[in-house]
Amino acid sequence: MLEVLDVSGLATLQDSGRRGWQSYGVPVSGPMDWFAHRAANSLLNNSPDAVVIEIGLGEITLRATRNTVLAVTGAGFEVANYIWTFPLWTSFYVRAGWRVHVKKISRGNWAYLAIAGGFETQSILGSKSTYLRGGLGSALRAGDVLNAGKPAIELSKLAARDFPVEKYMSYSQSPVIQVIAGPQQDRFTENGIQTFYGSEYTLSKSFDRMGYRLEGIPISHAGNADLISEGMTMGSIQVPASGQPIVMMADAPTTGGYLKIANVIRASLPLLAQCEAGNSKIRFKKISVEDAQEKLRRLWSRAACCPKFPSAS
Repeated sequence: MLEVLDVSGLATLQDSGRRGWQSYGVPVSGPMDWFAHRAANSLLNNSPDAVVIEIGLGEITLRATRNTVLAVTGAGFEVANYIWTFPLWTSFYVRAGWRVHVKKISRGNWAYLAIAGGFETQSILGSKSTYLRGGLGSALRAGDVLNAGKPAIELSKLAARDFPVEKYMSYSQSPVIQVIAGPQQDRFTENGIQTFYGSEYTLSKSFDRMGYRLEGIPISHAGNADLISEGMTMGSIQVPASGQPIVMMADAPTTGGYLKIANVIRASLPLLAQCEAGNSKIRFKKISVEDAQEKLRRLWSRAACCPKFPSAS
């Protein structure tokens, strides 16, 4: 369906993630921005778990080998299709032979390109997500040819759709990231806790799919910064001896040995994922577990309505 002509940065295939293997040391992986991944698939009536191309910190150019419909979501990119330019969070028809260029501009890190029917690739340990450090899948390269499954409905009904992202997710380079208290919160000084919730942080240039290193006023520990390694999840915020927090992301290791001051709630992970290095101004706000669960339920139920476009009725 699509031939990769050129890639800069990192482009990988991702479904919703590889679950059930963390006890064996295998990360979940999946998209950095789960909301944009889900929205790209909803624009095309794909399964929420369907495979998309995640483009990070670079660009990709593809050529359609058959007529199809694509959708691109995320932040910090624009899309050129043949002679037209399209905004993100839309779907568009692509004729055989046309080129599609997903171009990096600013104010974001990750884009998600979905195809009608979803991309077909080998499943490994129950998932089709790429995890490069573990050798599960590989980065896309020029010359790769990507096949797609059967679209849910005819192509003409999938094109020219818009996803109303502003109703659900307020992407910004100065976000307030909501968190719940971490399991070692009591091992930081009162001043350290106040620093974490009262200061502004910037994303370091030293970041990747495994973790986001933040830069700001150091957070003070009450004692040793280390502990016996224990389980972690995406969103865990570790604070090593340097006092600079590290937020675990999609390819996070399953265990870690630094104190965890907090955990980013799932509803806020997309906002953090799209913060640019050097430009972001990140603040944290603590909420309860119950509030975090309710925010995710509301976001999930609202987003679930979005596949019901008038053109599909």
